[in-house]
Formats: sequence, structure tokens, C-alpha cells
Amino acid sequence: MKQNVGGIDRILRLVVGFGLIGWGVATQNMWGLVGIVPVFTAAIGWCPAYLPFGLSSCKAKEQE
Repeated sequence: MKQNVGGIDRILRLVVGFGLIGWGVATQNMWGLVGIVPVFTAAIGWCPAYLPFGLSSCKAKEQE
């Protein structure tokens, strides 16, 4: 499994993911659990939604 999520993309995913989780906790809303997806994809460095489109935000050296 090649990485397809680069540095800035990972940081944005973490910020958005933790923001959604925090919002869910603060408002006691289950939709905050959606934040787990961007946090998980940032942690593993791979996003399955990029595959059909052939996208990658990684530099060539990071993908190997």
C-alpha cells in the first residue's frame, strides 16, 4: 500500500478530524464520530478515496 497523503494534507486532516471530534463531544452529537476518518487516514498516510482518481499529495520520495 503506497502512501498517497502528503505532509500538509496530513496536518489538515488531523486538524479537521480532531475539530469534528471536539465539536461532537462539546455538542454531544454522534456526527462528531465522522472525525475519526480523517484522523485515521492521516495516521496511516493513505486515503482510499484518492485511488479512483489517481490522486496523491505525496512527493515522489515519500511514496516509496
